[in-house]
Amino acid sequence: MTRNARPNIVLLMADDLGVGDLCCYGNNSVSTPNIDRLASEGVRLTQHLTAASMCTPSRAAFLTGRYPIRSGMVSPYNLNRAFTWLGGSGGLPTNETTFAKLLQHRGYRTGLIGKWHLGLSCASRNDHCYHPLNHGFHYFYGVPFGLLSDCQASKTPELHRWLRIKLWISTVALALVPFLLLIPKFARWFSVPWKVIFVFALLAFLFFTSWYSSYGFTRRWNCILMRNHEIIQQPMKEEKVASLMLKEALAFIERYKREPFLLFFSFLHVHTPLISKKQFVGRSKYGRYGDNVEEMDWMVGKILDALDQERLANHTLVYFTSDNGGHLEPLDGAVQLGGWNGIYKGDCVVIDGQNLMPLLEGRASHSDHKFLFHYCGVYLHTVRWHQKDCATVWKAHYVTPKFYPEGTGACYGSGICSCSGDVTYHDPPLLFDISRDPSEALPLNPDNEPLFDSVIKKMEAAIREHRRTLTPVPQQFSVFNTIWKPWLQPCCGTFPFCGCDKEDDILPMAP
Repeated sequence: MTRNARPNIVLLMADDLGVGDLCCYGNNSVSTPNIDRLASEGVRLTQHLTAASMCTPSRAAFLTGRYPIRSGMVSPYNLNRAFTWLGGSGGLPTNETTFAKLLQHRGYRTGLIGKWHLGLSCASRNDHCYHPLNHGFHYFYGVPFGLLSDCQASKTPELHRWLRIKLWISTVALALVPFLLLIPKFARWFSVPWKVIFVFALLAFLFFTSWYSSYGFTRRWNCILMRNHEIIQQPMKEEKVASLMLKEALAFIERYKREPFLLFFSFLHVHTPLISKKQFVGRSKYGRYGDNVEEMDWMVGKILDALDQERLANHTLVYFTSDNGGHLEPLDGAVQLGGWNGIYKGDCVVIDGQNLMPLLEGRASHSDHKFLFHYCGVYLHTVRWHQKDCATVWKAHYVTPKFYPEGTGACYGSGICSCSGDVTYHDPPLLFDISRDPSEALPLNPDNEPLFDSVIKKMEAAIREHRRTLTPVPQQFSVFNTIWKPWLQPCCGTFPFCGCDKEDDILPMAP
């Protein structure tokens, strides 16, 4: 493959996969031969970082090469740090330039198969202003939202679980009021007008309706399957969707094997509820999560086999990554359902990205990134500095989450760590030399590190310069954008009686 050629590009993105979940990074409880093949035949990256620990902002950064704060794809709230409703009005702004748009201009056929999670509509149900086809993709087949435990009726709800518990408790408390008012009336202690009782009963009903119309139908509202702009399953048949996606990916390769193509395959694996085919259940040494990893690896193998069979392997760049690290908090009783991040802590146009081709082609041993800024929502928590003259990598924490239980490295009490409020602020910041201490076990201070003050000053100067490059943009996670709106809810049929299954009636078609 010559450097000036137009190679095919296959991007494979897992959902919440930890670096410690793969054999090529030291895991011995799962088998991932196909992903390991990519590592052995190509380049294995060891300091390849996502821009956020949540799906929506990290995927926005992946597509644009820009910190998500530049496009308003970050949240100031702890509750909504990724889009939570397909019927919301936020999304990746269409004035952002994605790599898919750039490749379209170079004559590539571009396809996204799988998870999107970057918004859908702006003002009406079918305007689809944030749809993948408006961001550089000729073809889309998959789920515009993502996979949640809510997508399986038998599983414990995942979306805003603790808020929903509070809403149920509040509903029960309100519903009790009219019944309690009946007691003095029938006991003849004092007279309570029927109008008062009716008003309280109506308030309880309206309160219940206001939140249950969205949360009570999460599976039907969020878990849908689309081909381009058409809904083909609502709700989607979650146990079949992975097979359908793989079928579409293989068909896309077959369809465009004679011209340059971009295939972005965005897995639903390994997000809960960890749905795997029967032949993979119980196969790994790491329970349901390991089974799901191994099924994903098998799917990677099928895609690689297709490239080999069509003699495209030597003319195709294949890139495997995860949108963010393993989600440590999911539990089924005492059973861990999340991934493993190995020795690393945590869980999941100005152009901020850098050209990685010298690194991928073996012409360089590290990228040209000097400073990396780690945001949690809109809050800057951490800064990395790769000191090129001595290959040292410094990492400073200005804010850290409060893990619960303490020392576990995760926030099991809340299900996700807070960005603000329930956090610890550090002044001076916690400093680590992660080139020597990658697990961040040995914090540095002026007494044990003579360069401490100069490193912190250098980082603070970089932060000031970085902040000067930020300009105000519309906030996609505003309160209005993140609430569910019935007039934006995608619907196959007549709202609110949405539902269909057209998959068996439709054959894969070229865009």
